[in-house]
Amino acid sequence: MDKTYSPNAIEQKWYQLWETGGFFKPTGTGIPYCIMIPPPNVTGSLHMGHALNNSIMDALIRYHRMQGHNTLWQAGVDHAGIATQMVVERQLNADGISRHSLGREKFMQKIWDWKEQSGNTICQQLRRLGSSVDWETERFTMDPGFTKAVQKAFVELYKDGSIYRGKRLVNWDPVLLTAVSDLEVISEEEPGFLWHIKYPLINSKECLIVATTRPETMLGDMAVAVHPEDLRYKHLIGQKLMLPLTRREIPIIADNYVDPTFGTGCVKITPAHDFNDNDIGKRHNLPVLNIFTVDAKINNNAPSCYQGLDRFVAREKIIADLTTEGWLVKTENYTIKIPRGDRTKVILEPYLTDQWFVKTKDLAAPAIQAVQSGEIKFVPENWDKTYFEWMNNIQDWCISRQIWWGHRIPAWYDTAGNVYVGENLDCVRTQYNLPANLALQQDEDVLDTWFSSALWPFATLGWPEKNSRLNTFYPTNVLVTGFDIIFFWVARMIMFGLKFTGKIPFNTVYIHGLIQDQDGQKMSKSKGNVLDPIDLIDGISLEALLAKRTSGLMQPQMARNIENQTRKQFPNGIPAYGTDALRFTFCSLATTGRHVRFDLARIESYKNFCNKLWNAARYVLMNTEEHSASLINHDKILSLADQWILSIWQKTKTMIVDHMAKYRLDLVAQDIYEFTWDQYCDWYLEFAKPVLTGKNTNEDQLCGTRHTLLYVLNEMLRVIHPIMPFITEEIWQRVAPLTASKYKPLIANNFPTIEHHLINPETEELIEWIKLFITAVRNIRGEMNVSPNKALPVLLINASNTEQARINQHALFLKSLANIESITWLKNDSQQPLSATALIGTIKLLIPIKGIIDKAAEIIRLNKEIEKMQKELDKIKTKLANPEYINKAPAVIVEKERSKLQELEMAIVKLKESLEIIERM
Repeated sequence: MDKTYSPNAIEQKWYQLWETGGFFKPTGTGIPYCIMIPPPNVTGSLHMGHALNNSIMDALIRYHRMQGHNTLWQAGVDHAGIATQMVVERQLNADGISRHSLGREKFMQKIWDWKEQSGNTICQQLRRLGSSVDWETERFTMDPGFTKAVQKAFVELYKDGSIYRGKRLVNWDPVLLTAVSDLEVISEEEPGFLWHIKYPLINSKECLIVATTRPETMLGDMAVAVHPEDLRYKHLIGQKLMLPLTRREIPIIADNYVDPTFGTGCVKITPAHDFNDNDIGKRHNLPVLNIFTVDAKINNNAPSCYQGLDRFVAREKIIADLTTEGWLVKTENYTIKIPRGDRTKVILEPYLTDQWFVKTKDLAAPAIQAVQSGEIKFVPENWDKTYFEWMNNIQDWCISRQIWWGHRIPAWYDTAGNVYVGENLDCVRTQYNLPANLALQQDEDVLDTWFSSALWPFATLGWPEKNSRLNTFYPTNVLVTGFDIIFFWVARMIMFGLKFTGKIPFNTVYIHGLIQDQDGQKMSKSKGNVLDPIDLIDGISLEALLAKRTSGLMQPQMARNIENQTRKQFPNGIPAYGTDALRFTFCSLATTGRHVRFDLARIESYKNFCNKLWNAARYVLMNTEEHSASLINHDKILSLADQWILSIWQKTKTMIVDHMAKYRLDLVAQDIYEFTWDQYCDWYLEFAKPVLTGKNTNEDQLCGTRHTLLYVLNEMLRVIHPIMPFITEEIWQRVAPLTASKYKPLIANNFPTIEHHLINPETEELIEWIKLFITAVRNIRGEMNVSPNKALPVLLINASNTEQARINQHALFLKSLANIESITWLKNDSQQPLSATALIGTIKLLIPIKGIIDKAAEIIRLNKEIEKMQKELDKIKTKLANPEYINKAPAVIVEKERSKLQELEMAIVKLKESLEIIERM
């Protein structure tokens, strides 16, 4: 093995060998195990959320593959209707071409050309992450087979009355000129205004004052609502108002939706341009008046002086006219949630338009029952409350989009407006018995991407055709996803799975948190805190990182702020951590919380863990490679340490299997880390050294320790492999030949079983006591700044008979590992010289300090250390005493400072104790 662990030298090599070797295919006759990859967008590139999600899934897949299951991780990509169309349209626009000038057919071909050339980026990046998906059966939501499934689903839903076309309010993007799903709406608080406007009563000098954040929509007001029990207005219910600027008469209505304590208690009702108003309008049979064009200009339903104006230009004119005519009472600063399109960033409009909808109430009922009965389980289980809340209040689903890229709605119209639905034009003519000369025009709209995604678990396996893959792997075992798409994807897959197959799509929904930065902030380009998983794997220079973070930013000041922040955080760029360290970090963060805080200190720690494993393997190989023959043929005597490590390894495997079954990969990572670093590397390798280097060690003992070193390393590699596949496969190629005459690549190996007969509690208890003894001596050595190479005399007082026997039996062992010169028993404290002390059970352990350290030099060193720590402590105290800092700094930063304060206080106390002992010399 190379002396230095270099992830870049091994990772891509092994992935290519695994993929070309067919190791990702489902094989074997074991119990089927299947995970469907949440299909990334064809336009996408790997981000931290993908990396977390796929690290978890790959760990589960590799684990179950090693358990002997017939394992399928189904790959695939979503066509991402709006996003893909935008990408290609931008490219065409740059050349002065519009999609309309090309026409639908040629534009679609342009998208397919782009897909072939540039649409595979994220799949290549998933390979860099080590994702062992079955690429040979990769699906695309626009491939012919999947398209057939989409058409079949639409037609079936239409035939049973679950799909209809109607005029309803939708989220409308006036730039894209299409309806968008709720998931594509970003609602964030922004500064705005609240305008108070007088609405005069007909035939009266009295006015109602209405407050609104969108005065332009008043042109479409159909009523003013008050609460039915509001005594201020109860006597006015049923009377008429004159709508300012339009001179239309509108009624005063009573509705329980109105909050009497908000504003004046009077609410303008605009059914065509507000979702809540639309519901109120339906309850009161109000007419609906649309005042906007598709691109958010004022249409012909408004007074002529506003027609053709952009909505925000119209707003300014309306405010000016209200002021001139005396209707505007006042204007207040007001913070409001603004809905923007996640792609165009433009403010969306509730817009009344003809769309296709799915009736969801009937579909939701069995989907609710599947979770209530426990047939489908959420992990963590509290997420079922979120699921039920949405499902019990589910609204009909708008499934049509006014774009070209996607599954075109399989509906045709004749010149009279009659609609005919079928999987294709020939089917339509046959089903409806239409004459060949009847002209039919297909619906221009395409289906919402979430419609095809809802079919993902079974359409990827060949549905609606019946085949062995569908029979074998459906229902799938677990869906791994974030909580943000429980409504949009998880629930819809359950509804469609039950509807079209009669079976649930998966048994378990494992919900992981969403990635945040180390301060608990959402990662976003505007914040300049986005991390790219590939940059963490390969490393990136400061210059390249700055170029990436500031490119495309329109505001120079924002770019400067991000540049300064980046220079401060990454003065030397980001080092290469490798895929294994990144994957281990993600698994360690896969807790049950809503959010995952990603701290580079953690990935740095796990890169060190990789180095630790690499160096441990090198040490084991240096002591075993030349002795492989004797390991197989010679008798073995297991030392106390050999028995101990074998015992706690069985317990560690038991915990790991239990935690995997409960989807607690964070605890799996913790189990692996603690055993590998703390027990195997830090302790067992130390325990093994006296056997390996001892002059009086016989061959049976040597074989026992060499065998144990290899046995545990072999099994550790198999256990760690699902989380860190590359480094374990590389080491395995050197270890496996020493443990078996025939061996397979690690990816195709079995997960180790638990050998209960090796568990030995008595040995564990004895070794833990020995470790306490050695640690006590080492701690004193560290506190007194004594070189590890200097052998120390140890004095002992108050040992029990059992403890005396242990020390006498293992004295050579203790002396070797703690570098002890001598062990002397004292009868009582009166014989005790000036010493540093520690307690081990009932034993008082003393190390005389006279003659061991340079008194004067050590006093100077300790005083300097105390002074340095005290300055740092005072600085933190001042910071924490400042209310402005406490109020403005992120809570996580304040908590870190408080923890640091406690650590410094404890460290200073210990240093002062050491100083006091030395000064008494």
